[in-house]
Amino acid sequence: MPARNRRLPRHLSWPLTSTDISSALGETPSNTLQLSFADLRGTDGALLKARWVPPTGSKYGTGLPPDWWSSVWITVAPVPGGERATTRQILREQALPELRQWIDNARHGSQAWALSRHSISWQLVGQSLNLSHDHQPYRPVKLH
Repeated sequence: MPARNRRLPRHLSWPLTSTDISSALGETPSNTLQLSFADLRGTDGALLKARWVPPTGSKYGTGLPPDWWSSVWITVAPVPGGERATTRQILREQALPELRQWIDNARHGSQAWALSRHSISWQLVGQSLNLSHDHQPYRPVKLH
């Protein structure tokens, strides 16, 4: 990201780019795939998080716009600049392929699953990646 567009302090950097994510997922951002880059890491320490937004209409003004239904929202959190290269490699090799499969399962899986909110997130502890589904406790990623 060009320096003039940075919202981050100089010592922080995002470990993934929109190109990294688009390439790994085989699609570009759209109404059904939203990308965002956070200014801070969340309280759970997640570096990469995806949320599934089900079709949830409402006649009382509390529902989401229909173009958000059945969409995936991906958020990337920053890391210290010196950790960017290592973190990027780990996320590209381990998290992004799993994210692609999670999105495919969300879009083509059971209707029951697709009708409720879901999330998946990764945090880095040392050189190991931990994974959480639907806000459950993080567990180490099992490498295939």
